[in-house]
Amino acid sequence: MTQLMAPWLRVSFTMLDILLVALIIYEVLVMIRGTRAAPMLAGLAAVAVAFYLARIGQLITLNWLVSHLLPYVVFALIVVFQSEIRHVLSDVGRRVSFLRGSAVEGDSYDDIVLAANLFSQHQTGALIVIEREIGLRTYVESGVAMDAKLSYDLLATIFRPSAPLHDGAVIIQKDRLAAAACFLPLSMNPVLSTQMGTRHRAGIGITEETDAIAVIVSEESGAISMAVGGKIERDLSAEQLRERLSAELRRYMAPVVLPTGVPREDDESDANMESPLRARAPMSADEDDDPGMERPL
Repeated sequence: MTQLMAPWLRVSFTMLDILLVALIIYEVLVMIRGTRAAPMLAGLAAVAVAFYLARIGQLITLNWLVSHLLPYVVFALIVVFQSEIRHVLSDVGRRVSFLRGSAVEGDSYDDIVLAANLFSQHQTGALIVIEREIGLRTYVESGVAMDAKLSYDLLATIFRPSAPLHDGAVIIQKDRLAAAACFLPLSMNPVLSTQMGTRHRAGIGITEETDAIAVIVSEESGAISMAVGGKIERDLSAEQLRERLSAELRRYMAPVVLPTGVPREDDESDANMESPLRARAPMSADEDDDPGMERPL
């Protein structure tokens, strides 16, 4: 019986081996698709083919050069593809962590949706970064430490154009607002430099380096965008943002009543800029807007 099972076991392990290798190659190709690593990998493949043809053609000098440089190629690849390798490893770690169960507290993240909706209505630029598995301590230390409870009112206050901390990014760690006015790395994608501003490039850049989520509101159009894994989704509605955050954080976020936009007047006061978290109802047509939230020049 054992002798009959042996061939089937060998075939099963061989198929499993091929399947795992194919899966690894597929995941690597998915990770680098659309990034700067894709053309670099294509160029590396072209060089490898050229070296292979040189070996077949008995090009002695080129073969000698390749044989002496080959041991250092691995280190060169690590240096060149360090960002992509870090991204792949962090994605694998995040998936393993998800199998153990997510520790992210998503109950307070509806404040981000409410704040993004407010910023969109008033065309106020904002950049909110949500930390996940990879720590953002380096970027937190570049800003002003706060360690405050995440709330709609706090976000609305920080990103007022007249506030001293409105420039830079806000970093969220679980249900705490860790720091404001933080500096983030800009995306290295050359295409984005001509299509997007600094705020959007910074939001994409932090998601290229880490597994964080970036919520960006444009001060020019008021459009809401979300960046994950170096990719950006633009022109999201508040409800779409809530659904995408819920999916990425793997937490159910109950829908909330979003305040509707109202005309702005220069002589209106701050008294009526009430938190939707307290009101939980649309603002009426005769309520006043906050003059401090007018679009910056």
